[in-house]
Amino acid sequence: MELKWTSKALSDLARLYEFLAPVNRRAAARTVQSLTAAPARLLEHPRIGEKLEEFEARDVRRILVGHYEMRYEIEDR
Repeated sequence: MELKWTSKALSDLARLYEFLAPVNRRAAARTVQSLTAAPARLLEHPRIGEKLEEFEARDVRRILVGHYEMRYEIEDR
C-alpha cells in the first residue's frame, strides 16, 4: 500500500498552520505534525477508519486526529 497526499490536503494543512500560528506557533506546529504523522498507521491497518457511505462506489473512510477529521480513500492497485 502506498500513501499519497492530495494537493488539496497539503493546502489544507498549510492553511491550518497559518490560521493557528498567530495565536500559538508551537501548538500550530504540533497540530500539523500530528496530522501528518497519523496516516502512517493506515499503511498497516487501512480499514481502521469509519467507512463513509456517502461515497458508496468508492472506499472512502475517515479517522479522527484530535479535533480534526481526515478522510482517505483505499484504492485497489
